[in-house]
Amino acid sequence: MTRLFVAIWPPDDLLERLADIERPKDPGVKWLPPENLHVTLRFLGDADEDDVIERLDAVLLPAATAIVGPAFDLRAERSIMLPVAGVDDLASVVDRALRGVGTAHERRRFVGHLTMARLARQARPDRSVGRRFDAEFVVREVALVASTLTDAGSIYDTVGTWPTR
Repeated sequence: MTRLFVAIWPPDDLLERLADIERPKDPGVKWLPPENLHVTLRFLGDADEDDVIERLDAVLLPAATAIVGPAFDLRAERSIMLPVAGVDDLASVVDRALRGVGTAHERRRFVGHLTMARLARQARPDRSVGRRFDAEFVVREVALVASTLTDAGSIYDTVGTWPTR
């Protein structure tokens, strides 16, 4: 069993733009490296890779255009994120295809977003939230990603990809 999630990796030009933005040194704010930025369509927890691959092989993934922004915001007061619209139908198809797979039992309504920073308990992200940012990109594929937790942060490895149609 591997800790897995299904995600959209933003294109390189968007990652370059995000890498160039100012990252204020607000107390308790830990910015994520650009290579870890993704839109999670479905978190699975511990799951069998072969089962997930088989299910994703059997489904047609709809085309989508991801609309990023319009501004940095808080997500559940635990992270700073950029909203991502336009991928709800794609997330729904992935969710249906993977129903019952994995150890993640949390069933929340899908909210597309890029997590940009994690917040410590007493964080004060005053300068980090509310800044404008917008972008758009065509989602060409989704990825199955293995996640390894370390003291230094998460390490992500793409296990496989599937095109949108």
